Amino acid sequence: MERYYQPEVECASRETILALQNERLVKQVRHVWDHVPYYRKKMEEKGVTPDDIQSVADLHKLPFLSKDDLREANPYGLLAKPLKDCVRIQSTSGTTGKRVVAFYTQHDIDLWEDCCARAITAAGGTDEDVCQVCYGYGLFTGGPGLNGGSHKVGCLTLPMSSGNTDRQLQFMVDLQSTILCCTPSYAAYLAESIHERGLRDQIKLKAGIFGAEAWSEEMRRDIEKQLGIKAFDIYGLTETSGPGVAFECSEQTGMHINEDHFIAEIIDPNTGEVLPEGSKGELVFTSITKEAFPLLRYRTRDICVLTREKCSCGRTLVKMSKPMGRSDDMLIVKGVNVFPSQIEAVLIEQGYQANYQIIVDRINNSDTLDVLVEMTPENFSDSLGKITEMEKSLVAALKAMLGIYARVKLVAPKTIARSEGKAVRIIDKRKI
Repeated sequence: MERYYQPEVECASRETILALQNERLVKQVRHVWDHVPYYRKKMEEKGVTPDDIQSVADLHKLPFLSKDDLREANPYGLLAKPLKDCVRIQSTSGTTGKRVVAFYTQHDIDLWEDCCARAITAAGGTDEDVCQVCYGYGLFTGGPGLNGGSHKVGCLTLPMSSGNTDRQLQFMVDLQSTILCCTPSYAAYLAESIHERGLRDQIKLKAGIFGAEAWSEEMRRDIEKQLGIKAFDIYGLTETSGPGVAFECSEQTGMHINEDHFIAEIIDPNTGEVLPEGSKGELVFTSITKEAFPLLRYRTRDICVLTREKCSCGRTLVKMSKPMGRSDDMLIVKGVNVFPSQIEAVLIEQGYQANYQIIVDRINNSDTLDVLVEMTPENFSDSLGKITEMEKSLVAALKAMLGIYARVKLVAPKTIARSEGKAVRIIDKRKI
């Protein structure tokens, strides 16, 4: 029986959820106005006061926050509670610039772990399960978030962190892990290692909760097949708490957003205009329960769609689609928007694994797009004299998907470096 299922929230009527959001938003705006001078100044510049925000319908009046704001205000400029009330920090990876530090009160941590517990429960987790957490610990939110959520559910929790694959597999076999939490690229690597070692019959996994990087439906099905599990997506940002902002249920048609803690909007990334439900655009979050680091209208840069279509799981929380790319780091090649997930989908459809690298360059004022694709041991052994034809086939498939030409180079198995965290998929030499 699901121990951490909260139907009074997760299955509440739209009217109930909206009333809760209205109440919490009004309180949060006042909290930020009173304690965060940086954001109060942005409100004043836009001519907005807390009295102007009476409900979610007024949310569009508030100014946006971006990662640039977080960097500018770093470290204490957006802090809304005294340091003596804060018990932890977490931090972004810093892969796109200066690290951003987020602060947590104990109440913030409790609510964050509640959200992660909902995600584990939605994946079928109970106090009978053994949950192996292979996300990184420390400053990265993945490990601490899922670790705390696993405790809330009552799972036996293995705080493995990332890396040391031999040890991961030893614990997975010896303790009969049933739920795996890690990045999808590391899950694919673990699956590969399990098959290489002949351990498939000794693995008892039933579910995986994978996030922190983009992954396609094709990659999901491949991981599910290789590990014999059901693979669930989870979404979150350090800036908004960490994983657990949204989670996938058994229907696997999008991730339910924890609307009692976060209000989601979709905007036009160019104009900032709020778009109607069902529109594709940039995801914006407002946290309405976080005390220490409450962000209002934070632009995630993730591109997705929101929907309230009825879900077979019974949850009424709005769903967000799997992010379709990012408005700030998507590749624009020869004027065409290119997302790595599109390339990944083609490769897996053509029988290749999700081990690839995209290299973009500019030669003689013209963009070039190269895709290095690692062959499986099977197609490598059968490739004698066929490499050129195999590459031509992939070139044609990518041209059909992207609308532009991409050069393809097939490389031997194990050629592309494996990742125990976020996979390095893109090398854009135009920025070097």
